[in-house]
Amino acid sequence: MKHYFKWLRVFVLLLFFSTSLPTAAETNPLDTLHRGNSTEPVTLDPHQSEDVSSGNILRDLFEGLVTEDAAGNLTPGAAEKWGISKDGLSYTFHLRNCLAWSNGEALTAADFVFSLRRALDPETVAPMAELLAPIKNARDVINGNKPVEQLGVDMPNSHTLVIRLQQATPWFLQILTHPIAYPVYASSLIKHKDKAFSAENLVSNGAWQLQQWVPYEKLQLKRNTKYYDDKKTSFKQVIYYPIDSSNAEFSRYRAGEFDWTDTIPPNKLGWIKKNLPGQAFISPYLGTYYYGFNLTLPPFKGKPGLRRALSMAIDKSIITVKLLGNGELPADRWLPPGLVTESTIKPVGKERDLKLAKELYRKAGYSQSNPLRTTLHYNSSDQNKRIAVAIAAMWKKNLGVKVQLINEEWKVFLNRRKSKTETQLYRASWIADYNDASSFLSLFTSKNAKNDTGYANHDFDSMIEQIESSMDEEKRDGLIQRAEQKLLDDQVIMPIYHYVSRHLVKPDIKGYQPNPLDHHYSRYLYRK
Repeated sequence: MKHYFKWLRVFVLLLFFSTSLPTAAETNPLDTLHRGNSTEPVTLDPHQSEDVSSGNILRDLFEGLVTEDAAGNLTPGAAEKWGISKDGLSYTFHLRNCLAWSNGEALTAADFVFSLRRALDPETVAPMAELLAPIKNARDVINGNKPVEQLGVDMPNSHTLVIRLQQATPWFLQILTHPIAYPVYASSLIKHKDKAFSAENLVSNGAWQLQQWVPYEKLQLKRNTKYYDDKKTSFKQVIYYPIDSSNAEFSRYRAGEFDWTDTIPPNKLGWIKKNLPGQAFISPYLGTYYYGFNLTLPPFKGKPGLRRALSMAIDKSIITVKLLGNGELPADRWLPPGLVTESTIKPVGKERDLKLAKELYRKAGYSQSNPLRTTLHYNSSDQNKRIAVAIAAMWKKNLGVKVQLINEEWKVFLNRRKSKTETQLYRASWIADYNDASSFLSLFTSKNAKNDTGYANHDFDSMIEQIESSMDEEKRDGLIQRAEQKLLDDQVIMPIYHYVSRHLVKPDIKGYQPNPLDHHYSRYLYRK
């Protein structure tokens, strides 16, 4: 009997250690980076992506010919080097010899030819296809006037790609860091079609690969060991959490669940600096928060005076200082600071704005006894709600406007804006796709698929065409200011504030560097 109990104790000890010790397949918790990521990503198809939360993840999963370093500077990606012709119309990219997809298959120039053609194929309906418009024949391909085979992209051999442009484009290399220019795995698209970008089927070429996707809960990545620079990646896993409440995200960060927040709640910066010193990072960011008018339907169609009245009746400093309080700047213009060094656009004083607003409101046929009734759509977010409630209150107090606030889930909200059949006013923001004023101004050209206002003006389109092709810096700056002034004179949108990037980062997470586009690749981060 004694021997029986002796062996029983040995068995229990062995069972304990076998269940408590980590197996080879398990990951040390310190090897996982936990990132808050605002809204649920709309898609992980690079060519269908258009939102910031999807872009954050796609930059980890994929890599274009050109990429960015931690400070946002251009650096070689899938292409180890490139050359540009003297006239700026031809780019020759030399791919790395060791490129592979996450499944181990070789990645070649043919994959980039296929992917660029797919991104511009009208059947793809890529929302950001216009970014690739500088490529020769791109617009004809987008419009269905020429086959994708006539796109100005060729491969002399499996490791060389040549891209020919319609006209010289100073920022073309920046465009190649955008998801619209990422390669996609053709075999998976052919086999799985619309399921090719699910957790079970997604094949990528970046530093990470998709492991699990639980909608509205988390999206988990694991290191892509086939990535050419995998040895420099620190974390073994990255988990993104879609969480549209900045206060909830902040609470989970304080509880130790997150290493990184996508934003900082309004008016918390003072408390954070006192109680969490060194963990808040506030820096300039090329982004503008605004309200868009649907110019294709009443009540704002053909009523620039009415649109201007609404814009002049709000006090933007109340929003930036009292509601937000994290360094945001009131927006008297569309372009954020830093894109143009000099401006002829002059802000108007608060009292004069309100007086003129009332006059314009009256001329548009409205009054306190006959108020404007309109709807304002915004996507789910405690911050968006606070701003919408505040602005609606200003309109009611100053003009008598009655606003119905409509809160919608992100995907529903985007589809509503695009359809232009139900919206009157909508919340929006624009974050630069590349560091140039044209990234903001081209949004409102008549042919841009992202132009949810329906604005169509020949003179404005002409100015944007000149901006996109001019290599004369002085002439170009003048055109930029004229185009921005035209946009504001026609009151197409109502700029509210300019963003700053706001993140909380745990003290043991290193490698963070602020940059104008707020792009932060997980492969540059590590835990000390």
